[in-house]
Amino acid sequence: MRSALAGLFAAALLATAAPALAAPTEYTLDPGHTQVRFSWNHFGFSVPEANFNDVSGTLTADPDDPTAARVDVTIPVASVDTHVPALNDHLLNKPEFFKAKEHPTITFKSTGVRNVAEDRQSFELVGDLTVNGITKQVVLDTTVNKVGKHPMYDGAPAAGFNATTTLKRSDFGMDAYVPAVSDELDVRITVEAVEADAFAKKQEG
Repeated sequence: MRSALAGLFAAALLATAAPALAAPTEYTLDPGHTQVRFSWNHFGFSVPEANFNDVSGTLTADPDDPTAARVDVTIPVASVDTHVPALNDHLLNKPEFFKAKEHPTITFKSTGVRNVAEDRQSFELVGDLTVNGITKQVVLDTTVNKVGKHPMYDGAPAAGFNATTTLKRSDFGMDAYVPAVSDELDVRITVEAVEADAFAKKQEG
């Protein structure tokens, strides 16, 4: 759930690799090529994995100041998919897990970029993650996959990256069955982000 959030957003920094973009550029996350996954340890026997099927967001990147990148992501809690219908129902409808009726969305809002590598291909994206109405600071370890023209969007500027982080579900009011079922969730994110106007035009067409 950390989601995924974790590297979803660091793409803002990626614009530094594209000197042709002389002004801040807004990108839209492509939900068809963006995934937020998380896994946990189940009584020591298995490490199941789940994902959120609906992720949306924007990022704004300034090539002259990569640390000023801004990222805003929203995930509907109801889009959680553990691949086990009974477990989905448990997570969404039992009080010890998601409070989906009171807090139907997970949000991530960036607050900074730090520890940028010399080649600008990796960095830490810092932001506020809100789950169940509880907000905690998280750090996403982010790696740039590619920055360039996207062939499916008529050559519009695009950026892709992966990110990882580890969250404690107890930090967000979900400590049922700890420690038999691990408190820690390993989060993995992959993202494609496309220049906002080009993305909107593609959806309209």
